Amino acid sequence: MIVLAAHLAAAVALLLWSTRLIRTGVERAFMPELKIGLKRLSGNRLSAAAGGSLAAMVMQSATAVALISAGFAISGMLAPHTALILLLGAELGSALMTRVLILPVETVLPFALLFGVVAFFKAKTRKTKQVGRIIIGLALVFISLGMIREATAPIGDNAIIQSIATYFRDDLISAYALGALLTWAMHSSLAAVLTFATFAATGLMAPAVAAALVIGANMGGAVIPFALLWSAERPARLIVLGNLLARGAMSLVFLGVLISGTLDPAYLGASAGAQVVMLHIMLNGALLLVALPLVGMIVRMAEAALPRHSTPETDSLTALDPDALNHAPLALACAQRELLRMSETVQAILVPVMHLFRSWDPEQARVIERREDEIDRMHFETKIYVSRLRETNIKASEDKKTLEIVAMANSLEEAADRIAVNLVALAKRLSDDAVTFSDEGLADIEHFHDQIVTNGQLALSVLTTGDAEAARQLVAEKDRIRIEEQKLQERHLKRLQGGATASIETTNIHQETLRVLKQINAALTYVAYPIAEETGDLLKTRLARPRSVGGSA
Repeated sequence: MIVLAAHLAAAVALLLWSTRLIRTGVERAFMPELKIGLKRLSGNRLSAAAGGSLAAMVMQSATAVALISAGFAISGMLAPHTALILLLGAELGSALMTRVLILPVETVLPFALLFGVVAFFKAKTRKTKQVGRIIIGLALVFISLGMIREATAPIGDNAIIQSIATYFRDDLISAYALGALLTWAMHSSLAAVLTFATFAATGLMAPAVAAALVIGANMGGAVIPFALLWSAERPARLIVLGNLLARGAMSLVFLGVLISGTLDPAYLGASAGAQVVMLHIMLNGALLLVALPLVGMIVRMAEAALPRHSTPETDSLTALDPDALNHAPLALACAQRELLRMSETVQAILVPVMHLFRSWDPEQARVIERREDEIDRMHFETKIYVSRLRETNIKASEDKKTLEIVAMANSLEEAADRIAVNLVALAKRLSDDAVTFSDEGLADIEHFHDQIVTNGQLALSVLTTGDAEAARQLVAEKDRIRIEEQKLQERHLKRLQGGATASIETTNIHQETLRVLKQINAALTYVAYPIAEETGDLLKTRLARPRSVGGSA
């Protein structure tokens, strides 16, 4: 029994890792294009819902779309109700993807794995490599589902398992709560629903119990982004709270219908697994249909329930533990954690700063400036902490690490300065001069800003995981962003040549904004340099070999 339980746990773990593998590949290869597509599709409610649905199907995660939608709302690119529609559409897309992933495709799995591995190892471009990663992830999803079926088949007749299944058949409310809890623990509603569907398909539980678990999974899936974004800016909290209220209400309606016996899962499909997946799709489809015309009211309900002012964080929070200075590895870990806090705060001011270029908001500007002061404090305290550590008897490798930490802290502080000082000042000039960018110019800057935000998220990932591949990608992004900035500057010059009035009035601010964004990206990129140096991916110099002076002898 223990071996079978371990087999089942390993299969579920592989399923979680596989969906994460797909999402990582999509984020690394297509995130800028994905964000641009979502913004373009957000012009009306139907297209926004369709865009969110497609994005979730590609990324295998509605939570990832929730984070993108929240970023749009915080920066002012989308109104909260539009961002909420994106999220609701994403939940439907995630539900539709569960139907795709239970298809019988065992015959093509070996070929998919072979193609994915070859593409990953032999790729000449970063995108091709990530496509290989995505295909490997998809193949592993199907393999993990097969492992779950194999693990559950022998334990279905176990007396203990049968008694548990009988208990939940008589208590669907507890099954609903368990589904929500397991989904929260797995941090993936897609993986949870696939697991419950596989349990139902193998006869491990009655269809009604599996249905209650899946309905609960929808509630648990709404809690995930709510918990992740509760400390974010108010627009992000409005979105996830609105989603939680709407999804919670709809899940309770479906649970009530299930308990009353009005809904018979047998009507939803030929097999038990297909029945619970179809129920999942029905719930999300019904929620989207109801929410589309009522999304404004849902947001207003969230606004009424959400405190207007959150409690400010105290300035005394720090990861720098003075008691750890006597143990260098622990002290270095504390300093690294403080770097992570700096990076998170830099990202928190980088995302909303673009809103100031569309509509000047003095309060938001003051919030950015206060957070920049906090970054300055963390920068100063990190340097003092590291200098105290260097006074102790530390190894040469630890000494090198202290220098790297200070250099990364310097680069993050520089990025914060560029945002809070330079970008805010440029936005203020735009407001004071009563001028606006041309539509094309604003679109270019927003697109460029999106790419810098994506790289900021990648820098945060590098600091968190130390992943060599992510570090390599971040370093490569520095050159790509430099080239992209040159292209955008050229596009601006062409608009000037065409005599566009808005472009002429804002030319200096426009070009300076692009330049500052490029400098912010360069500062964020620096966090990857120590890892890239260790793996040999960073050249000592970019200069060509010097030519001899005076010709040959």
